Amino acid sequence: MADNAAPRSRTAVDLTLDELFGAVEQEWQEQALCAQTDPEAFFPEKGGSTREAKRICNACSVRDECLEFALEHDERFGIWGGLSERERRRLKNQIA
Repeated sequence: MADNAAPRSRTAVDLTLDELFGAVEQEWQEQALCAQTDPEAFFPEKGGSTREAKRICNACSVRDECLEFALEHDERFGIWGGLSERERRRLKNQIA
C-alpha cells in the first residue's frame, strides 16, 4: 500500500536542540546594530578606541544576548555586548 500523505514541513518539535539554539542565535544577531555598521569598529587594533563600538552597543536592543553569547563562547577579541575582552574577563571572574 503506497503512502499518499503529503510530506510535512519541519516544525520546532522536529528540530534538534543545536538547530533550535542556532536559529535563536541567528535571530538576535540579525537584529544587532553592529551587523549594520562597520565591523572594524568592534575589533580595534591594540590600544585603539572602543568608544564608537560601545556607543553603538549601548543603543542596541540585543546587547544582553550578545554579551551572553560572548561569555558562553569565551570570545577573546572585540567588543561584545558593550564590553571589551578585558571587561568580559573581569565580569566572568566576578560571576564565578
